[in-house]
Amino acid sequence: MKADEKTEAAVIESLNKFVQAYSKKDLDGVLSLFAPDLDVMLIGTGKDEKCFGLMELKSQVEYDWSQCETLSMEIGWSTVSMAGNVAWLAADVIVRATAGLQEVSVPVRLTAVLEKREDQWFFVQWHGSLPATE
Repeated sequence: MKADEKTEAAVIESLNKFVQAYSKKDLDGVLSLFAPDLDVMLIGTGKDEKCFGLMELKSQVEYDWSQCETLSMEIGWSTVSMAGNVAWLAADVIVRATAGLQEVSVPVRLTAVLEKREDQWFFVQWHGSLPATE
């Protein structure tokens, strides 16, 4: 079911907080947005990017940051649906990074599942993929 306006705004705010923390390389900020569960999951765009639990997620994020000097994300289209205290989103994201003199801009398709605990939405699953090119 399509999320109501209040839920959609709260879930998109969680995504925006992730984008801000990730772009500032704020590890505590990033980790605070994910549920502290052993089965919290992040699947990235790389062949070996599959993380379970906050410790693996922390290692992946630190590795990502070690690969570039600057990093930013821009959220394009997005949609949020929900059932009870669970919401899922899909979004088009542009990831921009600089490493040395090289700048890259990568389109990423994001899907994520969030769970509301008390008054906060936590990511419990995150999956980024690269659109296939012809």
